[in-house]
Amino acid sequence: MKRSLIVAVWSAVLLASVVLVGCKKNLPAPEAKEKEDAPRASKDHDDESEGHEELPTKVRLPAEVLASADVRTAVVIKKPLPATVDLTGEVVADPDRAVRVAARVPGRIVEVRFKEGERVKAGAILVVIESPELARARAGFAASQARGQSAQKNAERLGSLARTGLAAEQEVSGANAEARALQAEAAAAQRTLQSFGLPVSELSQSGSRLELRARIEGFIISRNATLDQTVTAEHVLAEIVNLDRAYFLGRLFEKNLERVQAGVPAEVRLNAYSKEVFIGKVESIGKQLDPIARTVVARIAIDNRADLLKVGLFGMARVNSSEAEPEESTLVVPLTAVTQIADRDVVFVQHPDSDFEVHPVKLGRTASGQVQILSGLRAGEQVVVEGVFTLKSAVLKSTFGEED
Repeated sequence: MKRSLIVAVWSAVLLASVVLVGCKKNLPAPEAKEKEDAPRASKDHDDESEGHEELPTKVRLPAEVLASADVRTAVVIKKPLPATVDLTGEVVADPDRAVRVAARVPGRIVEVRFKEGERVKAGAILVVIESPELARARAGFAASQARGQSAQKNAERLGSLARTGLAAEQEVSGANAEARALQAEAAAAQRTLQSFGLPVSELSQSGSRLELRARIEGFIISRNATLDQTVTAEHVLAEIVNLDRAYFLGRLFEKNLERVQAGVPAEVRLNAYSKEVFIGKVESIGKQLDPIARTVVARIAIDNRADLLKVGLFGMARVNSSEAEPEESTLVVPLTAVTQIADRDVVFVQHPDSDFEVHPVKLGRTASGQVQILSGLRAGEQVVVEGVFTLKSAVLKSTFGEED
């Protein structure tokens, strides 16, 4: 869904009329820009310790493009960021969103309909197994079901005769007992078939083929199934994980135990994606200390974004500490407001006339999904926190256009 929205927004940007005021192909050097815009910087941001280093670029997008991109802003404010503790660790799947697909019956694999790494939907057929044991179980269920129905009809017939004096009560009791026993036998055979993973609609069917289906939607992270392979009931054919929500297992050193509590916010950065930040919170802290590393596991729940998460990725989590904050208040904005253009950190500031201006910023440390702004903004300005991709795309598209 998110991918479709990004594609739609990008297409809209390409067709939209974008106005760039004084746009240049490359971002100006700080020294040149300070000379070029010194009067303006002094007038607009005379409360900053450094001159406001603006890019001479303004973006104006049509209202329908802004609406489809869901552009939202937030006010730049001053506040202290909490102290933090850094934890190294790795990404693991949520055990409640992971499934191991076992054969369930001994037999021979006759079809494999999945590949490792692909995404499957819940209910999709993964493997078809030919199993003589399944055929016998189905036949046994059908036979016990037929005997139970026949015994029940016989008991009902004897009951009618007993009411007219043509059958003894002892015969009726015996017929009822036999009917109940055969019905219990049929129920046990039904439960056996259901333990093989057969849906109720297929219990009465004959045959030796079992279709194994995916119980959840997710990615196949392992496959152990080939055509004509003979398998046991316990053989694991595949493992499926849903990574829409996953965990980062951080190693919390013994000396920092009193500084971190469950429920505090956390930022996770993975080695594979240096510019991405995954926001989450500490869900639990382990109760067993590793005797060698002297660490416990801090389980941090994080949401996936653009299918970036992969099981086993290493990284670092920055977790809020319960220590008193020694720092003074500084300008902060959400991390989602910051992007990079020409290898420089920038934000988009919205003006009252609905234009968006690119502001180069100097960043400080981060915590709780927010980042310190050391220069480039002033309190009260409106920065874009959602829809940044659309505005960045407009700037890059116009830059490419100039080069053409």
